[in-house]
Amino acid sequence: MSDQRNPMVAFGLPPSIEDITVLAERALAAIPPGLAAHANDVAVIVEDRADDETLHEMNIESAWELTGLYRGVPLTERSVMAPVRMPDRIFLYREAILLEWIETGEDLFCLVRNVVVHEIAHHFGFGDADIAEIEGSDGT
Repeated sequence: MSDQRNPMVAFGLPPSIEDITVLAERALAAIPPGLAAHANDVAVIVEDRADDETLHEMNIESAWELTGLYRGVPLTERSVMAPVRMPDRIFLYREAILLEWIETGEDLFCLVRNVVVHEIAHHFGFGDADIAEIEGSDGT
């Protein structure tokens, strides 16, 4: 079959959940060791898109708007007196990441790395405004 009759052969398949997971693992491996030691208990989970409950909780109308989410207790809010808690998790949402990749033309690894770093920043206690300031953006 020629590439002209089968566009998926000509252009390839979109990156899978596994592909995004590999990129996220590469991004985590690049975190400086001093910081990585405080993030080694954070699990990264890649899903196609955020579920309706998460979108409702975050007050987001479209799953296309959410590329990642940190779920856990930031290091700055932990206490040795706190009860046992769920493990910290970072969710990456493949379809929203791929849409941003298509819209911006940014390198896919760089895009995934930026989402991972943003969510890891939440683990370290940074809020969205703090992260936007560090990134040199007004967050809009």
